[in-house]
Amino acid sequence: MLRAISGLQEVADSFDALILDLWGLVHDGERLYAPSEETFRQIKAAGKKTLLLSNAPRRAYALVDAMTKMGLARELYGEVFSSGEATRDELLVRSDPFFAALGMKVYHLGPERDRSIFEDTGVEIVGAVTEADFVVNTGPVELTDSVDIYDEVLTAARAEELPMVCANPDLVVIRGGLPVVCAGAIARRYESLGGQVAYRGKPDPAIYALAAKRLGVTDLSRIVVVGDALETDVKGAASAGMPSIWCTGGIHAKALGTEYGRAADPAKASALAVSEGHSPAAIIPGFFW
Repeated sequence: MLRAISGLQEVADSFDALILDLWGLVHDGERLYAPSEETFRQIKAAGKKTLLLSNAPRRAYALVDAMTKMGLARELYGEVFSSGEATRDELLVRSDPFFAALGMKVYHLGPERDRSIFEDTGVEIVGAVTEADFVVNTGPVELTDSVDIYDEVLTAARAEELPMVCANPDLVVIRGGLPVVCAGAIARRYESLGGQVAYRGKPDPAIYALAAKRLGVTDLSRIVVVGDALETDVKGAASAGMPSIWCTGGIHAKALGTEYGRAADPAKASALAVSEGHSPAAIIPGFFW
């Protein structure tokens, strides 16, 4: 059965640094969870390094700006890295064979607020898939959109045999207490049509390797990953050789019959994790010290 902890302080001696998820752990997309600010203060006071790793399809500075507006002081946490930043890096460097072959005309499937990932890349955003060399998928245009709304454009892109870059592998997040479809769900639909997709972000072990390098910690067993999603945070940590602590108050809260800040039944959490092939080191009800 999974170990249940009430706060990170209980296991603080076992790690030097933390890779932290954002949505579902630190905030809900609109506001900070109640314990977040104090937890960051305690982590900093304990001398632990932090890196905030998000599958948000935007530049890191956009995430910092959002958290500042939520009331979280910048000096409380360390570096911020995102799947959007990783996608932009690939569009700039083109060292990956998939990205090297993409061309320079992109059809952006997603809201305009995500277009910071194209900054200084030299790509041209076009208005139709018939004009594009490839698709970058950052998620639904409207937060209420379902995947099937995009079937027409996905079918058209498939007919053109356009490769797709998915800048957010998440399938769904909880925003303001409600589920919101993410780019990963749209990408899976495209794959079901036979489309070719490259994902950037969690759970790709490469993004964790970059995070570890930024943290300056070489012993990966001393970096703990904390997040609410089994398929990205927990799976990604395992693939990178890092232990993870699963926040049960996020995306899986409903399935576990709990809510953020309230302890989940360890037996029920263990059963769910095992059924999906995951093995976090512990569970925690929220971002508590």
